Amino acid sequence: MQIWVDADACPLVIKEILYRAAERKQVSMTLVANKPLHTPRSKFLHSIQVGRGFDVADNEIARRMAAGDLVITADIPLAADVIERGGHALNPRGEFYSPDNIRERLATRDFLAELRDSGVQTGGPAPLDQTDRKRFADALDRFLARQP
Repeated sequence: MQIWVDADACPLVIKEILYRAAERKQVSMTLVANKPLHTPRSKFLHSIQVGRGFDVADNEIARRMAAGDLVITADIPLAADVIERGGHALNPRGEFYSPDNIRERLATRDFLAELRDSGVQTGGPAPLDQTDRKRFADALDRFLARQP
């Protein structure tokens, strides 16, 4: 099992939780981004810089991940692809995407995109708060505890 991080938009506080977890559990983690990343020195932490462009990092993660891997992403289409390939997808707010909820999430995302395209101001997601960080850390810990 490997952890993949859609690192372009992943908040620093979530990356820091991930760094500690990868080291503590001794699990390999790769951050994928279209800009240079600075990670702590660890044999468990790796980064891949991809070219700029729409969904380039997402496509790289989808290409490299294997069934059973964990992907950290807020990108719903990437999460859907991960689930379809037999992986697990966790967003930075500590919510796992699943076969049961991913279709609804995609529909909501598409609906909001249509509203924005028609000129309606939908606003963005609220900033992460302490509750989100705790929910993420707890969900990650529970997931990693179940791994062999």
